[in-house]
Order: sequence, then C-alpha cells, then structure tokens
Amino acid sequence: MGNSYDKALKRSKSYFSAQNIMLVSIGWGIIALSYFLLFSAKIPGVDGKPDRPDWYIVGTDVFEDMAYLGASVLCWRNWLSNQIVSNGKIWLLVGMGMFSYFIGDLLFGYKELVLHDESEIWFSDVFFVLNYLCLGAGMVLALFSRRINLDNGQKMIVGVIGLLGGILSWWISHQQTSTTGQSTDFIHQLTSYVNIFYVMSDVVLLIVASIMLLAFWGGKASLSWRMIAAAAFSLYIADMWYKYASNLPDYKSGDILEVFWVFSGVLFGMGAVLEHEASLSIKRRAGRKRT
Repeated sequence: MGNSYDKALKRSKSYFSAQNIMLVSIGWGIIALSYFLLFSAKIPGVDGKPDRPDWYIVGTDVFEDMAYLGASVLCWRNWLSNQIVSNGKIWLLVGMGMFSYFIGDLLFGYKELVLHDESEIWFSDVFFVLNYLCLGAGMVLALFSRRINLDNGQKMIVGVIGLLGGILSWWISHQQTSTTGQSTDFIHQLTSYVNIFYVMSDVVLLIVASIMLLAFWGGKASLSWRMIAAAAFSLYIADMWYKYASNLPDYKSGDILEVFWVFSGVLFGMGAVLEHEASLSIKRRAGRKRT
C-alpha cells in the first residue's frame, strides 16, 4: 500500500514538474496566438456590419482567464512554500493581482456577451483596480527587497521609457470620448477618475518593469524577474491597444494585439515557476555545502 502511494506521489510530481509547467505555458501562449491570428478577422454580421462572432470572444476570454488563474495558483504556491528565497509577500500580492484580473475578466465577459452592456464602468472595474494595486505593490516590493544599483546609462533608459510610455498613455487617454451616454455627472466623473488611475498605473508598472529588467539582467537566478518584467510590458501593450481601439467605430473585443493579455498571464506564471525552481536549486546547493 505504501509503495503504491509513493509511486503515485512521484508520478503526480513528475506531471507538475517545472519543465512540464513551462511547456504547457508556452504551448498555451502559442495556441492562443494561433487562435487570434486565425479567427480575429471581422466578418459581416446580421446587419451587414463587420463583426466578430460571440464564440470567438468566448474563446479569447477562456485563453485570458485560464492564463491568469494558472498564474495566480503558481504565485500562491511560491507564497506557501518555505523553500522560496524571495519575500513570500511578493508572490502573495502578485497572485492576488492575477486572481483579481481573472474575476474582473469573467465579469467583463458577462457584461459584454450576456448583458450587452456598453457602459464604460462596471463591477469588473473593482477587480481590475485591485489587480493594479496588488500587482504594483508586489513588483515594487520585489525591487525594494533587493539592492538596486543602476548606472547613469540605465537610469537614462528607464527615464526615456517612462517618458515615452507616459506620452503615449496621455495621448491615448485624451482620444477617448464618451459614447455610452452616462446618465449622471457622478458616473461620468467616476469613469474619468478610474481611467486616470488605469493610465497612471500602466505607466508606473512600465517604469518598474524597466528597472526590474535592467537591474536583474544576467544570471539564472534573475530569469524569473525578467519574465515578470516582460509580463508587465505585455500588460502595458494590451492595455494601451484596448484604450485606443475601444474608441474606434463599432469596436468589439478580440483584436489581435489583445493576445498580449494572454502573454502577460502566461509570463507571470512562468516567472513564478522559474523562481520556485531557482530557489530549490539554491537550497540544494546550500545543503550540499553544509554536508
């Protein structure tokens, strides 16, 4: 009985090895990209206007939601593990951000596909705001938990990226026009505040990701943080495209650049896996030295 249990345990561990999780993550990203490339083109709808079928939008939501749900589970695994060398609060916060995005995207899909509600602000925004707060706090904590020494050239690169990102975000936000006929000044004002928060959060995450990418460049142990930085860049690209495209006539979710939301979730999950594996390697090396 004991032998069979041990064999089953070893088999389950092999299924969820770092290599297998990484392969599944990469495969998920490739399949998602293929799905967007093959089916994102608009076709004439019932009224003759170009449109995307609901089944395609459901598919994009599934790719995004599963990527973020998987990333939250992998981040929380790091938080619960006593083997992780980095601060566990980082992974708790990032995991909360990923799960908040997962819930928010489910609600957004319900609003868009079931309710056909085109209002600019909804319950889903509560969770998207939580995503930014938790994710931003986790990434900033990751920087503060390490000694960051950027030379003048690197500081200049971060400044240029932040400036360009800020200009792009400002320009896109000023192209936005209210097309939903909000009924009260309060709702209209709240929508403006939320949009400003989104724009500022995107720029802050872009700057933090740039610092992280430059500060943690080189070495296997820092590969996880480069993945996290790449995930934040992907999130910025998808968010900026959505803010721009949502002002186009007859906009509907599912444009090709929205695949970067999937990439972002996948990369956050891969970063968590790499950090888990690197921590185990460091612990094993330390154990061998003591013996």
